[in-house]
Amino acid sequence: MGSPDGTRRAESDLGEGVDWSAVWAASGAASLSGRPDGPALDVPVGLVRLATRLADRIADASSACGHRVDLDGPALLGERAALTGFARNGDVSCGGATRLLRAADGWFALSLARPDDVDAVPAWLEAPMPDGDADELWPAIDAVTGRRPIGELVERAALLGLPIGRLGEVDASADRAPAVCRRLDGDPVAKPLTDLVVVDLSSLWAGPLCANVLGLAGARVITVESASRPDVARAGSPTFFDLLHGGHESVCLDFGDATDVAGLRRLLESADIVIESSRPRALQQLGLDRDRVCGPRVWVSITAHGRNGPGSDRIGFGDDAAVAGGLVTHDADQPYFSVDAVADPLTGLAAAAEVLDRCVDGGRWHIDVALSRTAALATSADLTNVGGHALAPPRPRPVVHLAPPLGTHTDTVMAEFG
Repeated sequence: MGSPDGTRRAESDLGEGVDWSAVWAASGAASLSGRPDGPALDVPVGLVRLATRLADRIADASSACGHRVDLDGPALLGERAALTGFARNGDVSCGGATRLLRAADGWFALSLARPDDVDAVPAWLEAPMPDGDADELWPAIDAVTGRRPIGELVERAALLGLPIGRLGEVDASADRAPAVCRRLDGDPVAKPLTDLVVVDLSSLWAGPLCANVLGLAGARVITVESASRPDVARAGSPTFFDLLHGGHESVCLDFGDATDVAGLRRLLESADIVIESSRPRALQQLGLDRDRVCGPRVWVSITAHGRNGPGSDRIGFGDDAAVAGGLVTHDADQPYFSVDAVADPLTGLAAAAEVLDRCVDGGRWHIDVALSRTAALATSADLTNVGGHALAPPRPRPVVHLAPPLGTHTDTVMAEFG
C-alpha cells in the first residue's frame, strides 16, 4: 500500500469519468461555500476527489485489518454544520471566528477564536484598538491591515501566536502527499486492530476524527485531556462532540503535576498508536515528544503547517490553514471560505488513512500531517459546476454512543497502564 519511505503521491487520477459536480451537490457540503446573500459557489474538483479517495483508502485498509469502515468523504465535510446550523458566510468563516482580509499586496485569513487572540491584536498591529469582543475589532483591523504588506502581517502574527494564513502560501507541488511518513527503527509485535490501544492527545476536529475512524475500525481509544485546558470542543455542539468521542474512554490529568506526567508517560509507552496536535515544543517541555517516548508503533503529529521547518511552531485552525493551502472559492470580487473549517476534516481523514495503511504495511512510523499541506492538495484549477443540480442539505453520521464526561475513566485507565 505504501512506498518504502511512506510517501504517497496526490490522487489526481482518481475516478476518470466521475461527475464530481453531482457528487458534490449530493454531499450536503456544497451549500457551505459562498456569500450568505448569494448562490453557493463552486469549489475545486480536487477537494471532492481527495475527500472521496481518502474515504476509499480508509475502507480498503480497514477491511484488510478486519473491520471495514465505510465513509462518505465529501458528506463528512459538512457534518459539523449539520449539527450546529452553520451556513455559508462569505469572507467570514461558517463558525464566525475567522475572516478573510486584504493586505496591501494580498489576502490572508485571521482567526480570533480565543480571548488571547483578541488581546494580542494591538501588539500585532502596533496600533490602538477598540476594547470589546472580536466583532467590534474587525473593522479596525481591516482599516489597518489594508495598508500593510502581507509578509510583515504574517510574520508578526506568527511570532505572537495568532492563527493566520496567507492565501496560497503552501505550494502543493512541493509535496504531493498529505503526510510525511518516517520509518523508525524496530518492528513491533504484530497485533490485530481490535487489540490496538490508541491514545488521543489531540483536540478540536482533525485529531479526534482520526481517532474516531480508528475506533470504528475496532481499536480501543483513550482520550487524554489536560485538567487546566480540556478540549474546547466540549463547549461547542454536544452532539458533534458525541459523534467524534462516543465509545472512547476519557482520562483527565494535570500536565503540571509530576506524578500525572509520569503516569502519562507510562500510558504513552503502552500505547500502540498516539495522536497529538500540539506544537512540538509543548510535548518537548514535558519530555513526552516522539523522540523520547519509544513505545508506540505509530505516532501521528497533526499540526497547522508541519512538524518540522519554519512553520512548526505556528498556530493554525481549519479555516486559516485552508486559506494558507489556497483552498478557497471565488466570485468576480474576491475569495471566500470554502466549506466549514475544511482543512480539519480533510486532515483527519488523511491521518486515519495513513495510520490504517501503516497497520497493514507493518513497521514503526512517525506520521506528520499538516492542515495547510492537506488543503493545498485539494486545490485544482478546475471547479465543480453545481448550477444544474439540486443541493442536498448537510447531513451528519448517526451518533451511536455518547461521549463520557471528562475524566470518567482516569482511575481505571491509570491503574491499568500508569
